[in-house]
Amino acid sequence: MSESGTQSVPWETVAGYPTRDLASILTPARPYHKKLFQLSLDPLLCVSYPIHVPESGKWKKAKKSKGRALSAMDDDTLVASRAPSIAISAASAPNDSDDTAEKGKDNDKEKDAEKDKKDEDEEKRASMTMFNLVFILRPKKDQTRELVDALYSNIAKKVNKAFKYSQQHSDFVWKESKKILATKDRAREDKKRMSDLWKELLQQSSLAASVHDIYQAVSQNRIATLHLDTAAGVLSPSVQIPAPFYVADLPHEEAKRARGLWLTTANAFLTQDALEEPGFLDRNFGLLLMEDEKKIVTELQADGDPSALPMVEFVRLSKPTMSFYQVGQSNILSLSQVRKFAQHFIFWRRAIAIPPLHARDTYIVSPNCDLSRLPEAAAGWQRAFPLAPPLANFLSDMSVCPRPYKTFCPSKVHRPLYLRMLAWLMRGGWVTQLCTFAYVVVWPEIIYQVEYEMEAEELEGPTPSTSPHSAGAESSVSPMSTAAPGLARPHNQLPRVAEDGDDDDDDDDENVPGAILPPTSTNSALSASLAHADAKGRQASVASTSTAGASSVSGTTESGSLPSTSGAVPIPSTTERAAEAARLERIAQRVSREAADKAAAHARKVAPEATLHPSTNRSPHLAGIAPHIILDAKKTTGQESRYLAAIASRLRDDRVRQAWGSMCRYFDGHCALERIALQEEMKRKESWTLLTAMSEYLICTRHW
Repeated sequence: MSESGTQSVPWETVAGYPTRDLASILTPARPYHKKLFQLSLDPLLCVSYPIHVPESGKWKKAKKSKGRALSAMDDDTLVASRAPSIAISAASAPNDSDDTAEKGKDNDKEKDAEKDKKDEDEEKRASMTMFNLVFILRPKKDQTRELVDALYSNIAKKVNKAFKYSQQHSDFVWKESKKILATKDRAREDKKRMSDLWKELLQQSSLAASVHDIYQAVSQNRIATLHLDTAAGVLSPSVQIPAPFYVADLPHEEAKRARGLWLTTANAFLTQDALEEPGFLDRNFGLLLMEDEKKIVTELQADGDPSALPMVEFVRLSKPTMSFYQVGQSNILSLSQVRKFAQHFIFWRRAIAIPPLHARDTYIVSPNCDLSRLPEAAAGWQRAFPLAPPLANFLSDMSVCPRPYKTFCPSKVHRPLYLRMLAWLMRGGWVTQLCTFAYVVVWPEIIYQVEYEMEAEELEGPTPSTSPHSAGAESSVSPMSTAAPGLARPHNQLPRVAEDGDDDDDDDDENVPGAILPPTSTNSALSASLAHADAKGRQASVASTSTAGASSVSGTTESGSLPSTSGAVPIPSTTERAAEAARLERIAQRVSREAADKAAAHARKVAPEATLHPSTNRSPHLAGIAPHIILDAKKTTGQESRYLAAIASRLRDDRVRQAWGSMCRYFDGHCALERIALQEEMKRKESWTLLTAMSEYLICTRHW
């Protein structure tokens, strides 16, 4: 007995908390309507998706207009779109030929019906104002956010939407809740055991049974299929937390659930660029059914749904040795249908996407295989392939030395059977594909050649510009002078302001500065330029316009400086111009000496010479140069682009040289070389022939 005198029963507490207190704190206000509600009761965590009654106070929507049917289906209830909707028909409009008395009677009847409807609405307003299915978790600290997001998006949100749909159509949640409360009260009076009460609730209430099924399925990482017995019919929505079907690296020993999963980097190495590339997934992946094909076809045919016929054809056409693109080339299904059906089977765990199986590829025993299941798997292997070697012996042969899978086949006639055996092993996570990945390696000989060429180009430099007085002065004006003449003009040269009515452009051409001289200009050109600037400085004039008219005043002083007129730019004195000329001459001499030293050092270097095998070139002039590895050949810029061009020029075969440019994008260490044939639509033998010709400049690694 409790302190209040009531009988205490075990189902009045959940996780150590009284159910009455939990009910008060787990019923959030309307601002949390259809939003994530998260409450921490350390170490427990409560997650839910509250659903409140609409503002009208009624779960069913109001009628749109007289004479129209009311559809209770809204956008949030797509999970049960196959359930029949309930329509409420209004009274039909009166006939125009009726007299006034009949209209009055009809109006009275309508008023009585509206009054009864209002009374019924008031009763419905007082029933249930909200419901909230709460999930109580005990997550690890480093997994809290990930688990909450997965549970909220895939389970809590979808289940509560299904309950909302059922409540809108037939008051399902309210009726089932009253039934559960009444059953618990009777159990308290009859002093039933808790186990007996649970059995009774699961038998009588489909709401309680659905909550039980959700808990059992989610806790065991399975698909939960609900059966809601509503007045509109039985609803059977399914929910799940998508389970991974592969791992990219060996899991920790504590991660027991990851043991036995397919070990591969085929999915982990997919970049956003690859996903956005048209046809990439279609050409590089195929479908591997996780169950027997005949069993899946039988289930689809038993459904009796006409829309399932294309799915049956898809199951029959899809083979693990074919890519989605190859399946879509048939006249039965389009490529969009193939993608849609494949996504459906993968989401509901009936299949997985794998690179198409091929006899020329290499497969090894997976380091992540679960050997504790070997006896059970051996029995299934023997039933599926009675004439095949025992599973343990076959796995032992594949563990000796990696080699193409076709070498395990006794003859070419047995190859289809052995490919089915390989699909069985992949389905159970017993084997994985050993793939080859490549990077471009630049040998010291090529690095020396590119650096030698770049140094020679630097020494050649741009073509020296002509004098400002030359005929080509206008065409050699630097970009700086054309974009901003005021900025490009030397500080010791003033602009000439033309007098009114002066149409002579000869002097204006002399005032336009020539192109900026390169550092390698000769001293004579520099002296001529400075002398020209000095002469023009003595003859410069400055115009100032008065406010009254357009008369101009110009003049110079004996010292070479301008009078203090508004906006005038002072001309440097003779001493300043001489100092500037000396400074520029010293800079030019220093630059000239440095260029001469570089040219002499470059001339002493050994000229690069292309050899047949640059990887084995041990010439003395290459000592100290380390090979360079290009991590991503499809995103090279600058010097690495010149490396690739230099390698292409060394390839003798024209076909190999042309293929080098298109295949470089696969040499990033993430794309398996075995996929190139699929992506480029060529035969495997042809692709490997080209790769072998390029092997001098590739460094390869092999892993799953």
